[in-house]
Amino acid sequence: MSNEKIKVAITQGDINGIGYEVIFKTLADPKITELFTPVVYGSSKVAAYHRKALNISNFSLNNIRSGEEAHPKRVNIVNCLDDNVRVELGKATETGGMAAFEALKKAVEDLKNGFVDVLVTAPINKNVTFSDKFNFPGHTEYLAEQFNATSHIMLMVSPKLKVGVVTGHVPLRDVAELLTMERILDKIRVLEKTLRIDFTIRKPRIAVLGLNPHAGDNGLIGDEEINVIAPAIEVARNEGIMALGPYPADGLFGSGDVGKFDAVLAMYHDQGLAPFKSIAFSEGVNFTGGLPVVRTSPDHGTAFEIAGENKADESSFREAVYLAIDVFKRRKMHDEISSDPLKNADRRDLDGSDQ
Repeated sequence: MSNEKIKVAITQGDINGIGYEVIFKTLADPKITELFTPVVYGSSKVAAYHRKALNISNFSLNNIRSGEEAHPKRVNIVNCLDDNVRVELGKATETGGMAAFEALKKAVEDLKNGFVDVLVTAPINKNVTFSDKFNFPGHTEYLAEQFNATSHIMLMVSPKLKVGVVTGHVPLRDVAELLTMERILDKIRVLEKTLRIDFTIRKPRIAVLGLNPHAGDNGLIGDEEINVIAPAIEVARNEGIMALGPYPADGLFGSGDVGKFDAVLAMYHDQGLAPFKSIAFSEGVNFTGGLPVVRTSPDHGTAFEIAGENKADESSFREAVYLAIDVFKRRKMHDEISSDPLKNADRRDLDGSDQ
C-alpha cells in the first residue's frame, strides 16, 4: 500500500451553523496534518468570520483553487463562494443553503477528478439547501445520483452499534407503502457488503427490525412482517447472508441483545436513529454505504441555537474524519487482496474460508 497521505475533503456545511466550529476544533491539533491532508471547501472570508466569533487564534488556512494543489503539511481551503456572502449566525437563510451546496458541488467535482480521496460533510439545513439545483432530501441522495449508486444505505456507526435504515428522509405516513420485499432485500444486501468490505467483518450478523409494535404480534398488529419483511429475510438467508428477524425494536434495543449483532436494519429513520443517538450521540458517525467513494458526516445537525458560542462538541466530526480514512484504507486493502490470487490463497488458509 502507498504511504502517501490521504486527502480529506471537508465541506463547510451551512455557514450559519456550527460547521466551521467543529472543523476548526478537529483540525486545531498541529499534528493532525501528519495523519492526513485536510482540504476544506468553503470560504476563507467565512472562515475568518467564524474564527473571530469563536475567538480562535493561531489557526491559518492555505488558500488553493482545487484539491489537486493541497499542501500536505497545511490545512487547505478551496474558495467556493464570492467574498460578498453574508453570515447570519443561528439563522436559516437562503444564502446559507446556497453556500452549503456550492461547497458540496466543488468537493464532489474534485472527488470525481481524483484530486481528493474521501469526503466528510459538515451539517446542512435541508429547508434552505433544497432548491432547483439541489432537489434532494439530503446529502445521501445527492451523492447517490452523482456517483450512479443505485443501491446505497444510510448507516449510523459507532464502536458500540451500527444501524442502517430501509427508508430515510420520508414522512412516516409513507413508510409502510415504501416497504417492499425488493427494497428491504436490497438494503440487506448492500448492508452486508458494506460490513464485509468497509468494516472487514467476515460473516456479518444483521438484525432486521419489524415495522409494527411487537413486530406485528403474528399479524395482530399489522401484517408487513409476515408478508414483506420475513420473506425478504428468507431470500437473503438463501443467498448466504446472516440476516435474522424481524425483531421488535423496543425488545432488541431494550434487552441488550443488540450486542450479539454486527448491525441492525431499521425500517424507518427514527426507529433506528433515536436509539442509536441515545446510545452513541457524541461518537456517532453517519456513513453512506454502497457508494463507490467514501463519505461520512457527524451524526448531528447545524445546531443553529449554539452557533458562534464555542459550545459545539467536535467529537462526532472528528470520528467522521477518522472513519473516512479507515474505510478508504480497508477498501484499498480489499482491492489489493482481491486482485492478487496468492494473497487470496493465503487468506483462505488463515481464516478457513475454503472449508
